Amino acid sequence: MQTTEINGFVIDEFNSHKLDEGSKQGICPVCSPDRKPKNQKAKCASYDWDRGLGTCHNCNTSFQLHTYKRKGNAEKVYIKPAPVAIHEEPGMQVEDWFKTRGISKKTLNDLRVTEGLEWMPQTQKEGNVIKFNYFMGGELINVKYRDARKNFKLYKGAEKVFYNIDSVVGFDYCVIVEGEMDVLALHEAGVTNAISVPNGATLNTNNLDYLDSCIDYFEDKSKIILACDSDEAGQALQSELIRRLGSEVCYITTFEDCKDANEYLLKYGKERLTSRITGAKPVPLENVTTFRDVEDEVTDFVRNGFKPGFQIGLQNFDDIFSTYTGQFITVTGIPSSGKSDFVDQMVVGYNANYGWKTAFASPENQPTYLHAHKLMRKTWQGMPTKDDIGTERWNQIADHCNGNYFHIDMERYTLDSVLKKGAELVKRKGIKCLVIDPFNKVRDVGGSDDVNRYTMEYLQKIEIFAKKYDVLVFIVAHPTKMYKDKDGNIEEPTMYSIKGGGEWYDASYHGILVHRNYNDNTVKAKVLKVKFQNLGTNQAEAIFKWEPKSGCFIPHEPISIAGDKMPWE
Repeated sequence: MQTTEINGFVIDEFNSHKLDEGSKQGICPVCSPDRKPKNQKAKCASYDWDRGLGTCHNCNTSFQLHTYKRKGNAEKVYIKPAPVAIHEEPGMQVEDWFKTRGISKKTLNDLRVTEGLEWMPQTQKEGNVIKFNYFMGGELINVKYRDARKNFKLYKGAEKVFYNIDSVVGFDYCVIVEGEMDVLALHEAGVTNAISVPNGATLNTNNLDYLDSCIDYFEDKSKIILACDSDEAGQALQSELIRRLGSEVCYITTFEDCKDANEYLLKYGKERLTSRITGAKPVPLENVTTFRDVEDEVTDFVRNGFKPGFQIGLQNFDDIFSTYTGQFITVTGIPSSGKSDFVDQMVVGYNANYGWKTAFASPENQPTYLHAHKLMRKTWQGMPTKDDIGTERWNQIADHCNGNYFHIDMERYTLDSVLKKGAELVKRKGIKCLVIDPFNKVRDVGGSDDVNRYTMEYLQKIEIFAKKYDVLVFIVAHPTKMYKDKDGNIEEPTMYSIKGGGEWYDASYHGILVHRNYNDNTVKAKVLKVKFQNLGTNQAEAIFKWEPKSGCFIPHEPISIAGDKMPWE
């Protein structure tokens, strides 16, 4: 009856505990060896061979019947630590310390926690440390070291993955916590399918690059319980995990008056800790909001007023424009005015300031390697030459662009297919920006023949996507016609100049005009609309010089003609 895979996970060792194969009931590999001799052969566990799971009715523990090979491959080549020897285990002093934290020797052995000597950068010396060993597909992928002073480090150059990730295979749910000690605490309480992020939570940014390698492990989960810390950093991590994994499968639990699971275990015991997991509540329904759902935001607004918007890092433009995520920006301008180039400048700025990743659906930015070269130049802040190829700086920036900018290449672009790929990139790569350039080449198939209705439905789909995934969307839209003034100069288009007219102005959160002045070789970015007054100034302008080597926009202050004064003088 042996099978080769379960739910897409390839089995490495079938029946790894050497149980009575095919039987629906039998001994428990977790507690039976430690029971009284007369009870060691009692059939206290149920086996589900189809799901690869066993459940003990004596110790209330679930366990996997098999081991599995890794699912998904790393995109880069990483250094791997030396394998953990089978006989390795922590010494008595470490065991005693864990006992003070409510963690038994058995849990340490189950999760293969070890100890040894390691040089720690915080103390600048070698000392005895605890080793939390990160396995994936049964292979040692990384190690986190913790010394007596609570200093931490990960194995240099190793891949970041979730701690204890192998434990979730076969389960229809899993628990995500912030630290290895919390995984141990939950394992001690019988929740064996708990995993931890490798680098905790930070307040300003949560780089979930480890989710990229592990995303396949969540595809079969109907419930993902988030048990993050209650501090501000933990809540920021929780929000990002919900965005990446999907609110429809995420549940939330707290540890009442305790900071984390380990503290809760010590204060209230195993049974109550388990009840915190089983009592997890689903993320609040989409499209339904109560006061308690937004009370934190209300409190922050009462205390601090409007939150500042996100900025691109160019002072003259930041003075007149900023934005939130969950919105979309319409960018227009006549051909060859620099619309696409300025959008690239904006997303590179958001990446530098906030670590945001961007996906481009850009039929006009073909071939892709030329667009990739533009982004590399802006990141490089110059023009790399053939002598730079293969250098440390080249490799560093190439790796950065590879991990932060994603080009959606399709034979036929449709809005639905682009938004579907964008949702996938939110989940797998954590993008925060999506660029559609230009909108008329990313068609909404099956849309209305009426241009105004078509435009309205098009922008509604984008707004729904932006809000659901908390993404900032750029839509590059050409004006329908160009007009000249009495002096023969091309007039500046407005949002009403785009096909679909008033719908663009009414529906867009923001509008930006990019306009080139060929007489003085400058480029102007003009704010055509900001939906919220605190985010910018309508009709305000920022002037730039375009630097050809880097492709960067350099803030430029216009020089007044002798005898004239500028408006602010």
